[in-house]
Amino acid sequence: MKVSDFNYNLPEELIAQVPIKHRDESRLLILDRNTKTFEHKVFKDIIDYLEPGDCLVRNNTKVIPARLYGKKETGANVEFLLLNNIEGDIWESIVRPGNKLHIGTKVQFGDGRLTAEILDILPGGTRKVKFYYNGIFNEILDEIGLMPLPPYIHESLKEKDRYQTVYAKYDGSAAAPTAGLHFTNELLEQIKEKGVEIANVTLHVGIGTFRPVKEDEVEKHDMHTEHYYIKAEDAEKINKAKKAGKRIISVGTTSCRVLETVADENGLVKETEGDTNIFIYPGYKFKCIDCLITNFHLPQSTLLMLVSALSDRDTILKAYNEAVKEKYRFFSFGDAMFIK
Repeated sequence: MKVSDFNYNLPEELIAQVPIKHRDESRLLILDRNTKTFEHKVFKDIIDYLEPGDCLVRNNTKVIPARLYGKKETGANVEFLLLNNIEGDIWESIVRPGNKLHIGTKVQFGDGRLTAEILDILPGGTRKVKFYYNGIFNEILDEIGLMPLPPYIHESLKEKDRYQTVYAKYDGSAAAPTAGLHFTNELLEQIKEKGVEIANVTLHVGIGTFRPVKEDEVEKHDMHTEHYYIKAEDAEKINKAKKAGKRIISVGTTSCRVLETVADENGLVKETEGDTNIFIYPGYKFKCIDCLITNFHLPQSTLLMLVSALSDRDTILKAYNEAVKEKYRFFSFGDAMFIK
């Protein structure tokens, strides 16, 4: 299977640079997998497509403001992007300029509120970094760090919370699970009142989610690894719906990857924690999820391959071309699709 099979033409002006004013008023393209037909709606209309007993599964990870701008002892400007917490105050980080940041180099951020020392150079050129500070690390990060927006977003973000879901809870992501950005607390309450069960999983989204596929053949791509966990109470909700013959509706590709990683052959899940590098592309047989709420993804990306596995490549590309024609907004701050 060729990576180029997952290409489509996207005019640059359709890449959303800022979030829409009201989260739940983004557009929603409904794709019926059986009839291969499309409908054009507004996101808050999603409630009309949910049924009592369905289980909506969302990713409650929280994006950390992981982009830091600081100065070396020489006064030179540097940039750090925190990737993952190795242990305690030791992190893996992308650093710029890499050729100037050697083992033993110290960097100050936020007028000295945070100091970093480079301990090691890791495979791929990232750095193992130790932080020194007084107070609580996450609080300092909240004050001096910036949201690590995707590389295709060139506008600055005026409100940090617009790159968080309203139900974000556990710190750890370098990117938002963007399908969840469309939900408001009010819409979630209405969904609960309709009799839809809401379950949580946690997958900390890594910066690898933006890494392009460099291989020509899909099967040769080396998928990045991300940490996840699912609690017993949430596993119970998912299994109850599954056993009752109700639908498991994944909010986003991240929730989908957790569920498909942990599900057994009957689609049942359990309390667990681990790392996943699951790569879902056409030919994959889904074990757990029935429907997917998702944003529109980059051409030739692993996420476009995942949604093509749930429907089929031709139908997905027709839907994307329809969205381009109708001038939908694309990517992280863009509009949504419901594959049912």
